[in-house]
Amino acid sequence: MIGKNLLFLIILMVAVLGFFISRNSNQFKLPAGETTVVEVGSAEEPAEKTEEKDKENDEEEEKIMRISKREILITDGVKHSIPLNEILSGGPPKDGIPSIDAPKFISPVEADKFLTDEAAGLGLIYKGESKFYPYQILVWHEIVNDVIGGEPVLVTYCPLCATGVVFDRRVGGKAQEFGVSGKLWQSNLLMYNRSGDEKTESLWSQVLGEAVLGPNTGEKLEILPSDTILYGDWKKENPETKVLSRETGAARSYGQDPYGDYYTSESVSFGAFFNDSRLHPKAFVLGIEVDGKFKAYDKEALPEGVMTDNFAGLEIRIEKSAIGEVRMSIGQKALPYIGGFWFSWLAVHPETELFK
Repeated sequence: MIGKNLLFLIILMVAVLGFFISRNSNQFKLPAGETTVVEVGSAEEPAEKTEEKDKENDEEEEKIMRISKREILITDGVKHSIPLNEILSGGPPKDGIPSIDAPKFISPVEADKFLTDEAAGLGLIYKGESKFYPYQILVWHEIVNDVIGGEPVLVTYCPLCATGVVFDRRVGGKAQEFGVSGKLWQSNLLMYNRSGDEKTESLWSQVLGEAVLGPNTGEKLEILPSDTILYGDWKKENPETKVLSRETGAARSYGQDPYGDYYTSESVSFGAFFNDSRLHPKAFVLGIEVDGKFKAYDKEALPEGVMTDNFAGLEIRIEKSAIGEVRMSIGQKALPYIGGFWFSWLAVHPETELFK
């Protein structure tokens, strides 16, 4: 297993560094020294609500202030919520895997020239627009900084964990551009917000959807509903969809996936540990958080149609469409989830429950 891991890593490094020019050859710098302070609940909490605040202001405040419940540590004056020794290099340097910052889109007729119906990707409907982001493109970029309906959107994909997640990329109410840091935590993508000043940049865990190192530690991004879906199914249901063009990055075919058979093997790497017999480590699950408790749903085990589940004392409504789109809600409120490999969810939420 170790040999296979090294092989796909070497292939990835050679391919990426050979075809792309890095914006910045430096590694993302981590603090060194003793961890001397532990802050609990140190992230700024939303101001106390008053009866005078109208519903619109309340919703905007909730959107801006998303605070993690994770414990915050300080090392040499730098905040972090994960152990520094668990942050590993994935190989390429900071921006060595280049994000797409000016995405171009084409029609399904044009996309059919390079995408098969069996090609997987992220399907997104937001602000009345339908978009499809093929994984055969995202595997080489991992991040797309997009704008939909005038709103800043962050499309992310970690090939090691199969986590495809879309976020609102506003931090504290201001749009941020994100890049690939070259670092991993529990085998998962660590993104960073580009500010032009390393002192104000933070590392963000994709699977947590929150900053885990730097000044923004403890802040969370809003998850936007999306689905890992087959291109053929998506375009059938959304014939007017726009498809991310392969011309949006460097001129290449995007035909070769450097990860080979990694997606179906039992091997995990880059600091993740797996010792669980309930599901195959690469089974695709949908993970949720409710009141500080966690649960994962084996997507294949979810029946088509509508079902309810009781978790954390609440009733969760789950709706799965004929093409595999899933929406969860509690009452009238949408419940966001993270989709990806079972080992990835379990690595960061070891006390999770499982529906299978």
